[in-house]
Amino acid sequence: MKKELPAFNAGAFNALAHPLRLKILEKLRKGPCCVCKIIPYVGGEQSNVSHHLAILRKAGIVRSEKKGQEMWYEVTNPKVFQIIDTMSACVVTSLQESEALLKSLAQEAS
Repeated sequence: MKKELPAFNAGAFNALAHPLRLKILEKLRKGPCCVCKIIPYVGGEQSNVSHHLAILRKAGIVRSEKKGQEMWYEVTNPKVFQIIDTMSACVVTSLQESEALLKSLAQEAS
């Protein structure tokens, strides 16, 4: 099982590695949601959103449940938001450091 863990982790990270899927998760952060509300939130076509939801479901990040005529989705483990938030903080820090470096280089050049 230990040998397969990196592959499982890579699959989960791969499922997170798309802007539309991150936007879907942003919508689901508030709780379970009908796909009919996810589609206008992310601004995608129904078939495209369904495709990305299927990827998240296959990775075990979301689960779905049919309620009447509606398909509802929810995150299986809210710790996924900690991962997203940590990555966002890393990206912001990296961008801030790059900005500071560029400003320093611009001052030296002038």
